[in-house]
Amino acid sequence: MMTPILAEVAGNIHVAFAAAGAAIGIGLLGAKAAEATGRNPGAAGNVLTISIILAALIEGIVFFAIFLAK
Repeated sequence: MMTPILAEVAGNIHVAFAAAGAAIGIGLLGAKAAEATGRNPGAAGNVLTISIILAALIEGIVFFAIFLAK
């Protein structure tokens, strides 16, 4: 009787930790991208491109967590 409830709670916690980790990761990515652009404005285009790709990969982790939790 308790097993489905515990499984659902564990899945929700799993997704919450993945979402929190992704949020922290994207925040750090944005901070470091702004710092890199400030140090070398000429590389702003390359930094932006890499940042967008990495942000998409980080968000993909949350989608995997949601898929695995359900």
